[in-house]
Amino acid sequence: MTVDHVDETTTRSLRDDPRADPRMVAALAAFGLDEFAAAPDVDRNSPREDQLAMLAASETGFGQVYDALFADLPPVEGVTSDVITIDGPGGELRLFRSRPTDAAGPLPCVYEIHGGGMTIMSPESASYVRLREELAATGVVVIGVDFRNGAGAGGVHPFPAGLDDCKAGVRWVAAHLDELGASHIVLTGDSGGGNLALAAAIAANREGWVHEIAGVYAQCPFIYGFWADRPESLPSLTRNNGYFLNIDMLQVMSEVYDPGSSHRDDPTCWPSRATPDDLHGLPPHVISVNELDPMADEGLAFYRALLAAGVPAIGRMNLGLCHTGETMLRAAMPDLYAANVEAVSQFARSVG
Repeated sequence: MTVDHVDETTTRSLRDDPRADPRMVAALAAFGLDEFAAAPDVDRNSPREDQLAMLAASETGFGQVYDALFADLPPVEGVTSDVITIDGPGGELRLFRSRPTDAAGPLPCVYEIHGGGMTIMSPESASYVRLREELAATGVVVIGVDFRNGAGAGGVHPFPAGLDDCKAGVRWVAAHLDELGASHIVLTGDSGGGNLALAAAIAANREGWVHEIAGVYAQCPFIYGFWADRPESLPSLTRNNGYFLNIDMLQVMSEVYDPGSSHRDDPTCWPSRATPDDLHGLPPHVISVNELDPMADEGLAFYRALLAAGVPAIGRMNLGLCHTGETMLRAAMPDLYAANVEAVSQFARSVG
């Protein structure tokens, strides 16, 4: 079956696209998210206080959706979770640890960075608590980092605050592998967390400590940052716009994270800007994208850039899914969710 080209004025909904997985559409319909995601009233040129208010409201709304999607699930057995507090660049930095209760180490460590466009959300969100526990149940140690967001309930901390926190957490874990019962570190993150995982590896490469990272698994990475340009090389920005996300909202997130686009060409802010020199010498990567995500093509472009720079890389596409559908639809699509968890865990084991 073919799908006609969709121009940038489309208001086609996920439920109208024959590529969409019907289980996903049914799950999102309960929240009206199967409909076209309209642009917000606020844009990248609006007053900053209006942008921050919009993102605060979005954080609350997304949190309510995730709480509902992950409610009433059976507990994950055989996993112990706690919180480690370390000194970070901005003060105390919390690391959320989940590990198999009875497994003998050392085990791979999956360093998990939550999504939210680097501006909102938290590792305490129901979706990320569940993800860490389910990953740990496969036989890995999981560390979720509570980095400073660009907006939201935790305050306003634009780039590079969040990246600095993520880097500090990685370096602390690397220095305490024996204490944690871990053998090596793999970075993973979805959406904005995918940005930060890729950016942390690029920064480590520049700063001379990339050997502390064994691999990176980025899911639906949010790495382009300037979607108003809509380059022809990234057709998913137009074809999939309004599917769960509207790129006009993403532009507000990018402006709040990087005010005035002052770091537009810095690949530690926007990894899509990475040069071959930035990428050469990086550890193995997996770049996973979703077919119905506006950001699918920027992830694929980064995957191809990794290959061109000689980095061992695997590209994956989840058919029929919107942005981060594989990590948020645990109840509606348990087989796909489990396959995603196992893929991250298997990659962590494979690079040790």
